[in-house]
Amino acid sequence: MSVSVKNIIPSKTAEAAQTTQYTADNVSTIIDKFTAVNYSASAADISVNLVISSGSAADSNLVTKSKTLQPNESYTFPEITGHVLAPSSFISTLAGTADSISIRASGREVTQ
Repeated sequence: MSVSVKNIIPSKTAEAAQTTQYTADNVSTIIDKFTAVNYSASAADISVNLVISSGSAADSNLVTKSKTLQPNESYTFPEITGHVLAPSSFISTLAGTADSISIRASGREVTQ
């Protein structure tokens, strides 16, 4: 077994459409940190799903629904930290407003 510390989602702007941000390809992944910052001048929402390998983003796998971030607010999502993604599972996000929220995540990929 090997463990690699990774930047699983490099800093990027979250899309205003449901988008897969990271997939645990042939590994299990422990999410250590997930951060979002609203860089716009208005409040903006973001939702985060942790989806099992054969599924799709839906209400049943929401971990955070419509978290409102005020202008310049940063949030570290304690409700996501520590979750484990099985192989082929993924993180998906949906920003309520385009070009408003930057996201980044780090974690550990475990191979057998």
